[in-house]
Amino acid sequence: MLAVTNIYPTPGHPAGGVFIQEQVDALRRRGLEVKVFLLDRRREGPWVYYRMTENLHGVVDEFAPNIVHVMYGGVMARQVAARPGLPPVVVTFHGSDLLGENLSGWKRKLISRYGVHCSRRAARLASGIVVVARHLLRSLGGGIAPEKIRLIPCGIDLARFKPLDQAECRAQLGWDMNDFHVIFASSAGDPVKRPALARAAVTALRRSPAKVRFHLLSGVPNTQVPLWLNAGNVLLLCSRHEGSPTIIKEALACGLPIVSVPVGDVPERIAGVEGCHLAEPTVADLAQKMERVRLASSRLHCGDRLQSLSGEAAAAELEDFYLDLRTANRSN
Repeated sequence: MLAVTNIYPTPGHPAGGVFIQEQVDALRRRGLEVKVFLLDRRREGPWVYYRMTENLHGVVDEFAPNIVHVMYGGVMARQVAARPGLPPVVVTFHGSDLLGENLSGWKRKLISRYGVHCSRRAARLASGIVVVARHLLRSLGGGIAPEKIRLIPCGIDLARFKPLDQAECRAQLGWDMNDFHVIFASSAGDPVKRPALARAAVTALRRSPAKVRFHLLSGVPNTQVPLWLNAGNVLLLCSRHEGSPTIIKEALACGLPIVSVPVGDVPERIAGVEGCHLAEPTVADLAQKMERVRLASSRLHCGDRLQSLSGEAAAAELEDFYLDLRTANRSN
């Protein structure tokens, strides 16, 4: 299988696209031979998508994959799905590639809308489609055969994301053991995540007797993320839109309580989990739900539901999908 992606860890950006790397690693653990074809948009700019044709066909000729899996939508997916002479092409859509980014200024908004147009075009051209959350199905547009779509959320590495001793994690990070630590995961300044709302809610929470600390989980090496999630008291998420946020699954695996607005597949993920709360996107309600977590002062016990969140579970579903597509391709 050839994995085509525009986000993947590199020496210059080791935290970029870790969730893609973990999916590739899980597929390899199942015995699949996977080659990664990285289109480094960060380094080469958007024109990398239009210059990739010769390199892509060279890799396909040399590696001879039986599936090409484009692991994000947009221009990249449209360019690959439209190329003749390739094996069956699968495209995974993660969220903003179908929902757009409408809060980042007019220039980014226009680029984003073009990206959504390309995603929908790629969805029609591809042999198979993966969406990571159910609500993204509505954004694919009409005219797509249901049998070529699969709902497969990205899994997580349960060997790394697991409950650890909170005191030891806080000691390693230099966090005070007696404070109430709120973790907010966001790329710095991303308006979709509503960082101002998060900070305002934490400011309101500080009226409680506890000393509250706000921690922005941004640019943290992936190896350190389990420490943060085990050291924290609550994960706060108040995004305007999401696909299937990996941080939610990682928090559940580490036993970290979650307060989130009803966005993406979060309501489905935390349904029935005692200690997790959905909140309205208001300062008062977010602060109130975090105060409930503070007063309860407990960790989560998610039980068997964690196995369905594993990278291995997602990889098994992907492998089955690949086999179905290969069988259908041979019969055509």
